[in-house]
Amino acid sequence: MSVLEVGDNFPGNVSFGYIPLTPESEEITSCGIPTKYDASETFKNKKVVLVAVPGAFTPTCQANHLPGFIQNIEALKAKGVEQVVVIASNDPFVMSAWGKANYTKDDFIIFASDSELAFSKAIGWTMGDRTARYAIAIDHGKVVYAAKETERGVDVSGADAVLAKL
Repeated sequence: MSVLEVGDNFPGNVSFGYIPLTPESEEITSCGIPTKYDASETFKNKKVVLVAVPGAFTPTCQANHLPGFIQNIEALKAKGVEQVVVIASNDPFVMSAWGKANYTKDDFIIFASDSELAFSKAIGWTMGDRTARYAIAIDHGKVVYAAKETERGVDVSGADAVLAKL
């Protein structure tokens, strides 16, 4: 696998670890049980935005990157987006807590783990031992937008940039 570009098919055999939000696990101190999120299968049948961040609860990710997607849920839905998947190298427990700390209450935005950077390494978008900061929009299996930040900050991978390309 290599860098994904517009027009490419989203690759097969891509999965992430995540903890589904359930009534039993909605408290931030509830752990839940990690499960497999089969991105390749799910992305074949949906319009999805995959957002990668270097780390949950880190300053730029928390203050500048994630808020744009949360604040633009209705605009994303208006463009036909059915789900936003936020990934980082953190484990599923940390990602779940990050989602809860940001008051996500359904599965429109899910927080998942790119364990051992399997996906990010495969496309060459890592930042040392962390996922790089990037966004990929997939429409029923086809990549319609893919951009990785080359500088510090949030420019090409933020909600505004993604919305402009949908």
